Amino acid sequence: MSAVAGLSLAAGLLGWAGAPAGAQVGKAGEAGEAATAAMAAPKPPKGARAVVRVSPNPTTERGQEVTITGHCGGGKGLKAVLAGLDRKHPVLKNIRIVKDDAKGFVAKATLSPKIGNGVGPVFVDCGGEAGVTLLVTHV
Repeated sequence: MSAVAGLSLAAGLLGWAGAPAGAQVGKAGEAGEAATAAMAAPKPPKGARAVVRVSPNPTTERGQEVTITGHCGGGKGLKAVLAGLDRKHPVLKNIRIVKDDAKGFVAKATLSPKIGNGVGPVFVDCGGEAGVTLLVTHV
């Protein structure tokens, strides 16, 4: 997980270093706009365009209910939510899809009663597009 965070940080720094020379000088306000545009992430590849968020994040209690929301980025609608790296040690239990709309989905789940402190992935399958976010636990 720390490697993923390190790569993300490096990508952000590389984006700033690759900003046009005029982005760092000029009138007030213009530099920030140009730097933001230069640092904008490229569009994800087909198959990885779903967006997912978990709330609350970080979580603080075992058994706490969380809400998973997002959109399918061109996919057909929310098909499944998976959390954790293997089926023997799931991060979330009792996952229920409340709304499977591709333009805005909602799911509910409870934090595993055996979970500890750490970070775990939450994946969504949107029928042709997938997404992932990280859930932080402080229990």
